[in-house]
Amino acid sequence: MATARFFYKDPDAPSPNRPIGVGVLALIDSAGALLMDRRSDCGGWGLPGGAVAPDEALEAALLREVHEETGLAVTDCELFCISAHPSRIARYPDGNVVRLLTFAFAARVENLDVLRASEESEGLAFLRREELRRVDVIETARPIIERYFSQEIPQGVLLR
Repeated sequence: MATARFFYKDPDAPSPNRPIGVGVLALIDSAGALLMDRRSDCGGWGLPGGAVAPDEALEAALLREVHEETGLAVTDCELFCISAHPSRIARYPDGNVVRLLTFAFAARVENLDVLRASEESEGLAFLRREELRRVDVIETARPIIERYFSQEIPQGVLLR
C-alpha cells in the first residue's frame, strides 16, 4: 500500500498537481509536552489538524479537526504561526501532490480524559522536545514544532 510522504526543502520533492492546500494544526501543550498524532497514512508523527473546507473559517476548521482526530473540544485558540514555505509538499496515497499552507494555532482544550484516536491515527501521545527528536516526525511539522519549543522563527514560518 502506498503511503503519504511529506517534504520540506527537499530538491527531490514531487511537483504539486493540485491547488494549494490550506490546513490548520493544533499545538496542544500539557506540562511541556505536545499532543502528537501517529498518522495511519505514513506512520510518522504529526500535529492534530487537517484541511480547511472552502467555506470554513480557520478557527472552525481547527475545532472540527481537533475533535474528529482526538475527541477533544478546543476552548480557546490563538494563531501561533503561518507555515508558508513553497517547499512544504505532501504526496498522498491517491496520487495527489499538494503544496501546503498551514495555520498553526496554540490551542487549549477541556477534559483530556476524553482523548481518543480517530481511524486516521495509529495513536496519540504527549511528547516532550527530547522525545520528538527521537521519533519520526513528518517533515512539514518539524519546523513548527521547533519554533514552538525554541521560540525562534525558522525560515518559511511566519509569526502572526
